[in-house]
Amino acid sequence: QVRLVESGGGLVQAGGSLRLSCAASGSIFSINAMGWYRQAPGKQRELVATITSGGSTNYADSVKGRITISRDNVRNTLYLQMNSLEPEDTAIYYCAAGGLLGSTMIPTYWGQGTQVTVSS
Repeated sequence: QVRLVESGGGLVQAGGSLRLSCAASGSIFSINAMGWYRQAPGKQRELVATITSGGSTNYADSVKGRITISRDNVRNTLYLQMNSLEPEDTAIYYCAAGGLLGSTMIPTYWGQGTQVTVSS
């Protein structure tokens, strides 16, 4: 079992920055990938960024160049550094952990989510 707890969400003005954190605990040895997903009001949950155990990253086109996903393996913590935020980034952000099918992450565990609101 893996437990994921997100933190760092909040309200920020357009153009600002925010860093989300996800603390992982439990049976993490089988986890080959972690990622961030988001769900805006009225929209489907979508991939934001993923990172594999080997350090390979993948980003959604809409956020590429503005955000960076990273992981601190010592602290078992996943991060999402978000810069140049836009109102369209407003959503609940979820941390996820799971495996890989090729280069595609398969989420197995989910955090509770943290709200990010970007005002114009």
